[in-house]
Amino acid sequence: MNLSIGIVGLPNVGKSTLFNALTKKSVPAENYPFCTIDPSVGIVPVPDPRLTKLGEFSKSGKTIPAVVEFVDIAGLVKGASEGAGLGNQFLSHIREVDAIAEVVRIFEDEKIAHVAGKVDPLSDIEVINLELVLADLQTVNKRLESVARDAKRGEKEAALERAALEKLKVVLESEKFANTALLDENERKASKSLNLLTTKPILYVLNTSEASDKVKIDYSKIRGPYVEVDPVFGTCLDDLIKKSYEALNLITFLTTGEDETRAWTIARGSTAPEAGAAIHTDFRDRFIRAEVIAWDKLLEAGSYASARERGWVRTEGREYIVCDGDVVEFKI
Repeated sequence: MNLSIGIVGLPNVGKSTLFNALTKKSVPAENYPFCTIDPSVGIVPVPDPRLTKLGEFSKSGKTIPAVVEFVDIAGLVKGASEGAGLGNQFLSHIREVDAIAEVVRIFEDEKIAHVAGKVDPLSDIEVINLELVLADLQTVNKRLESVARDAKRGEKEAALERAALEKLKVVLESEKFANTALLDENERKASKSLNLLTTKPILYVLNTSEASDKVKIDYSKIRGPYVEVDPVFGTCLDDLIKKSYEALNLITFLTTGEDETRAWTIARGSTAPEAGAAIHTDFRDRFIRAEVIAWDKLLEAGSYASARERGWVRTEGREYIVCDGDVVEFKI
């Protein structure tokens, strides 16, 4: 699965420094706004000790980890939804990613200017989130104008979409995220094509620094999952990668053998055939069964033969929901 996370934040909060630390890829990180104009993309492996252990178990020729794509996006300023700064570019780039890593600075440093003149992480979060909400409100209002005409002509699909848009408008006008709107399944499907920014998962990344003073922050006011990192010293980067993977609601299943041990990325809740499609569509379309064992039980058994003798290798059918850490062999 090719899924991406956009690194988003105000200018000078350390977005590009974080991106560099994650990907070891050189992009500009100077101390001035709008240094990053075109988004840079880096593919980052998901840390997974299970992969190494299984590779050693199978004496695999190579191990291939799951990956997450990070996109470094130009800094946002207040008024971005109205085109301030690089607002239009910023918002269009966010629309293309699957989740948002919202970076805020929680350290003082006189050498690094803050665009607002002071370091206030909760205020920064409010500024960014409000711009996302306002951008979504513009999108909804624009779509409402065209859908309303179709709905008046008696088109059922247009009427359904208009109902969804009107609910979304009320929520956004109250400065709340679109994902808080109470939509039924049909309304959700009708509005999905809008790809609203505030329906995307958000992980708050608190950029600290071991070399600078940390500002006080009321963590209870952060509305969502967060992680503290120090991109300069590399502290907690693995936690960030793992939490980003979780934010996308992804899990990993594994395959192992002499040729390779590999982590495969699937959406949580995937059935065995859906998981098989991550390897090849034949494993979905021609699926017969899957042989499944938890990775740690396979290691405990010492071999597949021993695991089968103990009854730990299960035969599962089309309805089986693959679990994180399953070692799977598909039969077609």
